[in-house]
Amino acid sequence: MHRLTSQLIVYRNIDSDSILFKLSDICRRYTEGEYMKEALISEIYVQINRLLDVATRYGFNTNLWHNYLAFLLAVTENPFTLVSEKNGAQAGTVNDFAKNDFAVFKRLFDYDFSDIEKGLGIHCFSTIESYRAIMKSEQIFNKSVSEKVQELSQAIETAQGDDALYQCVTDFYKTYGVGKLGLNRAFRIGNEANISILEPITATGNARLDDLVGYDIQKQKLIENTEAFVAGRRANNVLLYGDAGTGKSTSIKAILNEYESRGLRMIEVYKHEFKYLSRVISEIKNRNYRFIIYMDDLSFEEFEIEYKYLKAVIEGGLETKPENVLIYATSNRRHLIRETWSDRNDGGSDEVHMSDTVQEKLSLSDRFGVTIGYFRPSPDEFYNIVIGLARQYPEITLSDEALKDEAMKWEMRHSGMSGRTAQQFINHLLGSSLQK
Repeated sequence: MHRLTSQLIVYRNIDSDSILFKLSDICRRYTEGEYMKEALISEIYVQINRLLDVATRYGFNTNLWHNYLAFLLAVTENPFTLVSEKNGAQAGTVNDFAKNDFAVFKRLFDYDFSDIEKGLGIHCFSTIESYRAIMKSEQIFNKSVSEKVQELSQAIETAQGDDALYQCVTDFYKTYGVGKLGLNRAFRIGNEANISILEPITATGNARLDDLVGYDIQKQKLIENTEAFVAGRRANNVLLYGDAGTGKSTSIKAILNEYESRGLRMIEVYKHEFKYLSRVISEIKNRNYRFIIYMDDLSFEEFEIEYKYLKAVIEGGLETKPENVLIYATSNRRHLIRETWSDRNDGGSDEVHMSDTVQEKLSLSDRFGVTIGYFRPSPDEFYNIVIGLARQYPEITLSDEALKDEAMKWEMRHSGMSGRTAQQFINHLLGSSLQK
């Protein structure tokens, strides 16, 4: 195995602490007789444990060794993989080096561990090559990455010849991308000490815009702007404002599910993290995806200054915002920053140029080219939302009139009429015997 890994050229930047290189060194020492048996077995088990951890996090199954090698190909970022992500297979001398590396990976796929197993009296390699994973909830592992990597693994297994192998890997890069940004669809700010500040969010829910009953005009405006964005046309930053519980956040989360397959990615950022926005944008600006930076429940008190970071990023900083980045925010406040009557009354303040203060506060919301209002539904709209949600669950068999009566009682005891209240009422029905 060591002889094979030493032949890598394009993929030589794979971490030297990776399972692949650790096992490669173990196999070298075994072949050359430079080992103590029990110590070497212990080292092997450490790497098998690491492999099982990767398999659990990504839901790998059947042949964990193949899945792991495909995973390395899928996550390794280098000039070749990044170009392939944007353009697919391209003519060029570098392809000779890439085909060399793919041939190496194909031989690693077919590597025979039987000699080392027999010599050390172990059978862990045979076990991982014929593995049956325990069924797990999607919340436990990253399903999106799992499906893509196992698809690549199966394609490599069946590829016949160097050209077919090259084509299936570059097709994968063109279709799904490479690395963390390619394989995942949602991110948050992680450890700022790391080179990459973005951390994948592995469980994002399956909400669709059709699941949000009502608000058709609002959803259509959001769709039109997002359609233009993912198609590479000019689009605007979006502010969804209005009453609590009306579906603002749900709409944005649903947009991710609707457009992920067309290259949309989403990054969740909270206002205390705005100082990292420049780093985030620097990391994503040259990638072959469209990024929405999602800011939920955005608002500022008078003493908070984080909005100044946001203003500079949206419009006004020396470095322009990349064309593949938009900001979608939700807020209960139309103008985001808290205003007082004294802001409007020059006579009640010691500040000389009070109108400048007002303009300073309004200028942030003005940077959102699309503003969409979500407001509390009327009683009829509320009951339509309740009935629409209820009909998504066959187990709820109450008539429309019965649903209205029970929903009325529920909203009077809770937070009034809103989409959130309607969903909470439906959750109550699903968890009780009332609908039976």
